[in-house]
Amino acid sequence: MLCQECKLREATVHFTKIINNYKTELHLCEECAGKQENLMQIPSFSINDLLQGFMDVGLAQPAYAAPPAVRCKNCGMDFERFKKIGRLGCQECYKYFSKELDPILRRIQGNIQHRGKVPAGAGTGLHRQQQIARLKEELQRAVELEAYERAAELRDKIKELEQGNSEGRMD
Repeated sequence: MLCQECKLREATVHFTKIINNYKTELHLCEECAGKQENLMQIPSFSINDLLQGFMDVGLAQPAYAAPPAVRCKNCGMDFERFKKIGRLGCQECYKYFSKELDPILRRIQGNIQHRGKVPAGAGTGLHRQQQIARLKEELQRAVELEAYERAAELRDKIKELEQGNSEGRMD
């Protein structure tokens, strides 16, 4: 698409403005876009800005206090650098930045622990372990709610699964 202004160069800046339900579109080359005064008021935006804004949600710090500069002792990465580049420096960074990363991971994935996928037929033992872990969590909730009959059922299911796990083992 050619620039709507000079009609010579390829349009690389695409601007859409909606005012009172009236839509106006401009397709300009970089040179003509630089000459437009109404476009110069728009701040530049990059994908890194988007990611950084996403990471900052929920990490509100008081305006008067500077956040402590946590630094990974293994690679030297600090959290501000991570926010700029979007990658951690090493596996140890997860430990040092867990306070900052946990809310982000929880928002993105719904959990802070990676569950992953297991090929069909290859993960029966893993599937059983995950099922036992889920039942133990449910058991804990049942005990907290004083639902003792449900807790007894869950306890029995857990024992059955654990016994089935040990019977299939070859030592």
